[in-house]
Order: sequence, then structure tokens, then C-alpha cells
Amino acid sequence: MALPDPERARYLISDLCAYLESYLPPEQIREVYRAYLFGAEAHEGQSRLTGEPYIYHPVAVARILADLHMDHKCLMAAILHDVIEDTKTAKEQLAEEFDAEIAELVDGVSKLTKIDFPTQAEAQAASLQKMLLAMTEDIRVILIKLADRLHNMRTLGVMRPDKARRISRETLEIYAPIANRLGINSIRIELEELGFAAYWPMRYRILKEAVKKARGHHKELVSTVETAVRERLRQEEVHGAVEGRQKHLYSIYRKMVQKRLSFSEVVDVYAFRIVVDRLDTCYRALGVVHNLYKPVPGRFKDYIAIPKSNGYQSLHTVLIGPQGAPIEIQIRTEEMHRMAESGIAAHWLYKIGDDTPRSAYNRASDWLQNVLELQKGAGDSVEFLENVKVDLFPDEVYVFTPAGEIKVLPRGATVVDFAYAVHSDVGNQCVAARVDRKLVPLRTQLYNGQRVEVITAPAGRPSPVWLNFVVTGKARANIRSYLKNLQQRESVEMGRQLLNRELARQGASIDALDPAAVDTFLEETGLDSLDHLLSDIGLGNRLPLLVARRLLGAEPGELEPASADNLPSGRLVIKGTEGMIVRYAKCCRPIPGDAITGIFTPGKGIVVHCQDCRNLGEFLKQGGSWLDVSWEAVDEMEFPTEIRVEVGNKRGVLATLASVIASTGSNIETVGTQERDGLNSTIDFVITVRDRKHLARIMRHMRALPSVLRVGRVKG
Repeated sequence: MALPDPERARYLISDLCAYLESYLPPEQIREVYRAYLFGAEAHEGQSRLTGEPYIYHPVAVARILADLHMDHKCLMAAILHDVIEDTKTAKEQLAEEFDAEIAELVDGVSKLTKIDFPTQAEAQAASLQKMLLAMTEDIRVILIKLADRLHNMRTLGVMRPDKARRISRETLEIYAPIANRLGINSIRIELEELGFAAYWPMRYRILKEAVKKARGHHKELVSTVETAVRERLRQEEVHGAVEGRQKHLYSIYRKMVQKRLSFSEVVDVYAFRIVVDRLDTCYRALGVVHNLYKPVPGRFKDYIAIPKSNGYQSLHTVLIGPQGAPIEIQIRTEEMHRMAESGIAAHWLYKIGDDTPRSAYNRASDWLQNVLELQKGAGDSVEFLENVKVDLFPDEVYVFTPAGEIKVLPRGATVVDFAYAVHSDVGNQCVAARVDRKLVPLRTQLYNGQRVEVITAPAGRPSPVWLNFVVTGKARANIRSYLKNLQQRESVEMGRQLLNRELARQGASIDALDPAAVDTFLEETGLDSLDHLLSDIGLGNRLPLLVARRLLGAEPGELEPASADNLPSGRLVIKGTEGMIVRYAKCCRPIPGDAITGIFTPGKGIVVHCQDCRNLGEFLKQGGSWLDVSWEAVDEMEFPTEIRVEVGNKRGVLATLASVIASTGSNIETVGTQERDGLNSTIDFVITVRDRKHLARIMRHMRALPSVLRVGRVKG
């Protein structure tokens, strides 16, 4: 694709209206012209950095959308897309002058300018979040924004170098991938080429010269292959157009980087496209070219039977051509070619009686629904944007549900990603999975063609560990949201328990408190609810004794400073089921039966240590950060602890120890070994136990083994 010359890409309204006559009725063209008159008046006196009147830009944006044959309201919104943001025009005025639909489209594209953000990154993320959420209501919002960004990229040369670089990076990271996700190939390619040229200008120039030189040498071979394919198709009475397909500079660069290939390895692949009239002719043409040149095994992909996630359909094959040169061929129908270029935009022109654009539209709608789920699970706009970015780069894997339904996932996706792709509840409750009927761990990566069955349980819940291996934005957002809500619930319950213990000393309880006193305290502290206060106590951000005294009427000046003496009185009884609010220190790994101490850690809750833990010294010096805790008898709970076993170096000793651990009802979480002197070795196990008695029984069985020299528990 030849990039437009910004000097020649200045479309007048007369040019636009003349072009629109090819597919819009006169009354709709008049409405577009009316929007132009309104926009021209609103932008009167404004000019762009290029020096031209500002209205040139909105008209150029509308022309880009006209090339995609968008409807007249989309074109009107494109002409008006900057009036809310850059003029004194209000959204309500647009709704009154035109209609609510156009006003919503323009508002969706407008940035958030009325709110101050701490950083530019947060402001950018919040504006993108607003636009993406508006896109879920009407996808034309993002089409207008893509056209707006494309025209801005065409005129990027007038920007300061640092601003141009920031805009081009955003284009490559967000806008080009969105265009790809919606299947709009024509816009995606130009955005990538312009972004590449602005972000890496030296690499772009060097690569452009190298490609120009290489293609001069390839002309003869390309002509030979085109002629041979056309002639063979004619002989077999297969009607189709054949053309050499140029690889774009950014796709060459990205393939060199991702696959670590040299320039010659990428450029020496010759690309061709065959466009035929009907679907069945695609497969006939495939047979013709496979008879003409030998296909490369494993390099055939049928995107007609299984379309890409953006609705793209084609047959892809790689052949060995003349002189052993690899030849890439794409085979598609005219309808598929139109969809590959226009993607979701084809829906508005061809939606009546045409299943293929509807299919692309439905796939885009599925992605938009996923964007909504990402919004619900994200903590803030920056996290939301990061989750969206993850979803914008899918190198796809196609797997099957037990019912034979195809799920498209990004490469590297795991069983957990698949579970969340099926449904958020399935992901939250998954406990195991079968891939091709074999039980596999949840972190197992999936590959094309596998059949995946997720096993769920009502008691199942997401683990923080899952965040280390999931790759989809939907899975990541759902896990974070669940854990955040879980921590909130647990912190409220823990705060309630701690505060009630302090109030009980004064013969009071939370339920018996004066509502007016509670409201006054919440107002003084800037908290919005009692649950917020209890959560703060449970997370260790507020000491329950001080809160209790304040709620019972003590004045701020009467409160004692935080110290070991005014921490919660009596022992806090824990039972091991408190989840994320009570944590167990990994340095000493306390288990039921140990004498324990709790440490208040602001923002995290209570961390439990053994009383003889060597790391407690620093905490105890801080005075007001610890409290006395004890265990409550609970059955069926297991806790990790670490033991060290010194053994003689004999064959099978590790297997024998593992067998003893398993026979005593324990499970091994991790194991590590080190050789001491060639005769003896030290083995460290992290095992799960119910309490000290259970641990003692395991160690007693180990000591009975003749190869075991010493067994001890590791603390600190």
C-alpha cells in the first residue's frame, strides 16, 4: 500500500459529497453537508499545526470512513467529532441540532478533559477506557477514532519529535491492534506503516531501501510464478484473479524480531493471492496450486472452516516454487477479500442477506462483551488498559469444548484461560481439567486441535498463583476482581471480630453502638461506611482498641498512643480458614500447636509467626505492631511446614522418603537437595501437616529408616 501524501490528502466537502453519491441517497448526503456547515462554524478561526483550517481534518476523517462505505450518521459524527472537545459546543446542543445518536457518537470519541489526573499515563488510560466503553454501546465510536488517528498519523511530521514518538507508540500498541481485532486490514496496515516510520525512523529507512533492492531482483521470479499459476487455473477451468502480494515493512520487521530471522529469510518468501468467485472454488484452486508446486508439510491453514477471531477467512498454503524459493499463497472469495479489507465496517453496507459480515460482526460483539467484563474486573483505568492490550495481540490457538464448540485463545493460553473463555463462573470454580481425556494441571498450555474439559466444584475458587501463568485479559481481570472482593469480605469479618473483642471489655458490641456516634466517627475519618472501617481494622490500618474507645465517646486527645499495651486485649483465636487476611510467615511456617504471635501489617492484615521465630525481633522492637494469637482446634485443615533430612547417599533414598511422607497422610509441596561430602546429602522438604502431632508422627517414621541420619524442622 502506498502511503498517502499529506499535501494531497486535503479533501474538500465537495469532494466528499461527490464520492458519497456512489452509495448514499441524496437526502442523507444533505444531512452530511448540514453537519459540515455546523462543524465549520464551530471550528471557525481554529487551525491545525499544518497551518490549514481545522475543518480540513474532520472532513478528511469522514472521507476515510466513506472509503469503508459507512452510514451517513457515522460520517456526520466524524465531521463533528472534535466539537465537544475543542469548541464550546455541548453534547446537549448536538442532540438538539441533530439527534441523540450522533451526540453519543461524538461524546464517545471525545477525551476526558474536565478531570485532572496525577499523571499523563492515567489521563490517557482514562480517556481510552471511556472510548472503549462507548465502543461497546456503538462500535462506530472506535471506527471514527481509528479514522481520526489515521489522519493524524498522516500529518504527524509537524509534531515535536517527542510527541510524535509517543503518538506513534500508542498507535502501534493500541490502535493498529484494535483495527486488526475488528478485521479492518486497510486501516491496520497504514497505521502500522506510519507508526513504524515515526517510531523507528532509522530502521524504517534501512529496511525500506533493503526491500526496494531485493524486490528489484525478484521481479522475474514473481512474473514466472504468476504466469504459471494463471495458466494452470485456466487449464483446469478455475476462474480467479492472481496477483503478487507485497509484504509490508512493519510485518517484515515484526517477523524478523519475533522469529529471530535474518532479512533474507523473510524477504525471500514470495507472496501471492488468488481471489475466486465461490467458496468451493477456493478448495479447487488449492488443489491446482498443490499440483503445480509441492506443498510444504505442516504449513497449510484453513481459515475458511475455522475463521480467525476477527472474522478473517482464507486458505493459506506454502509451496516450494522455482529455484526452491518458498511461495506463500492465500486463496479467498471476493466476499472474503472485501471482509479482510473492511472487517466490521462491511456490516453496515452488506448486512442484509449476507452471513459473512454478520459473522464478523458477531465476533466483534463477542470481543466487545469481553471488554465490558475486563472493565468490571479492573481496579482502575491503567489496569483496564493493560488487560485490553493483552487481548489485542492474539497469536491464536483453536481448541474444542467437549460439545465440539471452537474456542479461540491467544498462543500460550492455559486451561484456566480456557475455563474463563467458557464462562466467568466456570473459571472461578475450576479445580481440574482433562485435555484429550487426560488429567492435566491447570497451568498446562493448550495447542491447536486439543479437546478440553474443565472440572468444576462449588467450593473451588481462584488462586493468586493463577496470575503467574494466565495470559488472557479476561482471566486476569476476573481473578483479580475475585481476590479483591474476597479480601474485602475477609477483612471486614476480621475487623468485626477484632473490634467486638475490644468493645466487649466495656460491655458493648458493634450492634449496640449509637448510630450517631458511628456516623460522626466515619465523617471525621473520611470513611464512607462501617464496612470500610471494619475492613481498615482487619487489614491492620487502624488499631481496634483506639477505634473502640473513640466509638464509645473518648475524645481524640484522651486516646493513648499506639503501643504494646493498647493493642487488642486477650488472645485472638484463629482457625486457619481466614484466607487472605491472616497469612502465615514463610520464614518459620507456623502450624497448629505452635506458640504464635500475630504482626499487624498495614494493608495486608495479620501475619502469623512462631514465637521463637528469629525474624520477630525487629517487629517486637516496633512496639505497637503485634498482638497475641492462639489456635482454635480445626479438623481437616493443612498447613505447609519445612523439614530437613540428612541421609546417606544410597540409591532410591528420595523415593523411600516420599513414600513415607505419603503413607502418613501428608503431601510434598517442594523438595530440594544438596550434597555435603559425597557420602551424605541434605534434603529439604516443604510438606503439608494438620498440626504438631501430625508432624511429629511423620518425623518419627523417617527416623526409623536406616538411611536417615537426622531429621529436624526448619524455622527461619
